[in-house]
Amino acid sequence: MYEQGYWNREELVALLGRLEQDQELRAALRATAGRKRREMYGLGVYVRGLIEFSNICKQNCMYCGIRSSNRRAQRYRLHPDEILECCKEGYELGYRTFVLQSGEDDWYTTDMLVSLIMEIKRKCPDAAVTLSIGERDNECYTRLFQAGADRFLLRHETASASLYQSLHPTMTFDNRRDRLRALKEIGYQVGAGFMVGLPGQSLEDLAEDLLYLQELDPDMIGIGPFIPHEGTPLRHEPAGSLETTLDMIALTRLIIPGALIPATTAMGTAHPYGRELALQAGANVVMPNLSPVAVRPKYTLYNGKICTGDESAQCRFCLELRIREAGFDMDMGRGDSLKRINRSTHPHV
Repeated sequence: MYEQGYWNREELVALLGRLEQDQELRAALRATAGRKRREMYGLGVYVRGLIEFSNICKQNCMYCGIRSSNRRAQRYRLHPDEILECCKEGYELGYRTFVLQSGEDDWYTTDMLVSLIMEIKRKCPDAAVTLSIGERDNECYTRLFQAGADRFLLRHETASASLYQSLHPTMTFDNRRDRLRALKEIGYQVGAGFMVGLPGQSLEDLAEDLLYLQELDPDMIGIGPFIPHEGTPLRHEPAGSLETTLDMIALTRLIIPGALIPATTAMGTAHPYGRELALQAGANVVMPNLSPVAVRPKYTLYNGKICTGDESAQCRFCLELRIREAGFDMDMGRGDSLKRINRSTHPHV
């Protein structure tokens, strides 16, 4: 199937079932994905500076610690000047991509975000700006792109319509896909992705996630295990399997070989060496935290999140050490996706 470059639902479901029983097959899959990752990107691991600038969210997703109905969450917003200060510190530490992430917080108007992006680009002209701010309308997305935003992360969460609706009571499956299509049409480098081990998720659902990614062909793909949060209705559900998550990272590398795939913080939370294992299974991006230390413990999407007390410089140098020990090289450049390097439609790339 891999050699033929052809993937269908039935074969993927069968393969996922076999992987759970056959450790030799599992090891071979990850080794093959690791070779493909080296073929596409070498040993470099791209580093993004993550700024979690607001944990206020109007949505009420069943698994998320910053869901609107979690009254125990300690809410915060960073002022644009504080966000710029984080970028300044990160730029001095060598970062050339900043990921601005928040809940769906409409306090940040389009005008405000446009001004912020333009100022980041003015002060850090060779840096890329990635947004992860949820669902907005086409006018907003277009204006942010025109202001200089390069990338947009919007996980599709799950390719199962029924599972999506059960987990997202304030959102719709069709609109999520429509927003991803809009972002691609506008010209962003687009990131999608999903969680592994969601309550009610089947092997068929995971196969559909892979097939949807094959169809969407995004630039970036974020995959992590479901980890319950104590302030959600799913607090007593078991966490997703680390091993299955690594399998999905490896399969994603083979299905969309040129994608940028992060070794997520959730992987590091699930296992002490989860990020290193993800890199060896085909991932090639890490995102250390540049948020002010005072707010990091408040941006908790799941229980036990790591690195909430580290200073920005600590995060950067700790990750560099871990990346090198895992057999890879740290790359502090912009780290654009291969297809955008080869044929860019964006004036900032």
